[in-house]
Amino acid sequence: MTDESSPQTIVVTGASGLIGKELVSALSGAGHRVIRAVRGAVSDPQTEMAWNPATGNIDRDKLIGADAIVHLAGANIAGKRWTPAYKQSLIDSRVDGTTLVSEAIASLEPKPKVLACASAIGYYGDRGEETLDESAPSGDGFLPEVCMQWERACQEARDAGIRVVNMRFGVVLSPAGGALAQMLTPFKLGGGGILGNGRQIFSWISLLDAVRAIQHVINNESLSGPVNLVSPQAVTNREFTKTLGKVLGRPTLLPMPAFVARLLFGEMADALLLASARVIPKSLQESQFEFQHPQLEPALQHLLGK
Repeated sequence: MTDESSPQTIVVTGASGLIGKELVSALSGAGHRVIRAVRGAVSDPQTEMAWNPATGNIDRDKLIGADAIVHLAGANIAGKRWTPAYKQSLIDSRVDGTTLVSEAIASLEPKPKVLACASAIGYYGDRGEETLDESAPSGDGFLPEVCMQWERACQEARDAGIRVVNMRFGVVLSPAGGALAQMLTPFKLGGGGILGNGRQIFSWISLLDAVRAIQHVINNESLSGPVNLVSPQAVTNREFTKTLGKVLGRPTLLPMPAFVARLLFGEMADALLLASARVIPKSLQESQFEFQHPQLEPALQHLLGK
């Protein structure tokens, strides 16, 4: 276990995203030196470094001396309808960026101690009621394939002896962005309702616990390979819908049938909205990580200030 009180130098890609912004703030507040990887012009050489996965450019000099790399960058999985072109961009943004980072740090001396790379519970696909820990095999379909390629792209770092953790995120809950932020307006207007039959399992984690789990992964040398970043209390879509409505004090009477979801969102509906995956955080729990928000209702009350 790394001493969490000792200042470290930590490079973060995807630092402008929902998780990245909160992580940078938490790491900086804990006294660490954080270097943000940016695609545009570097405005502060002390806190930023240039990189561009599309062109293969990365400022290797800024990586020298880094203790940890947290790689969160990737195109928004729900940013657009899944056309063939956008699906390819989802793969490329993950595989190209991860390959670039892995190759760069594998060539360094000294090397970082750890590469904590984002992945997703999409790895498991649509698995119904099955309980899934990190040993479960991958599922079938587009999202499992994306995640498998994403995780394989870390191989060069792994071969170089760097500890690699593939952080399989569940749905990260925050009113500042992501799925919960998109739900708030319709729910507040009384337009919330179950999706499909409502029985699909929803594996989630609060933004606070996601950031704390990343810090735990950085500092816990026993963790390597896949690590599920999810709350220990997965819920059904029906349970999530009713709980969010209860916390907001709004009715949840307007269901969205599966066929409507497919008409609106295409292939993405089955992969993101209607798929079921009961994922458990076995590795986190065995490494003594303590969740601040293990249960949904208190988590939503905290997140929404209720």
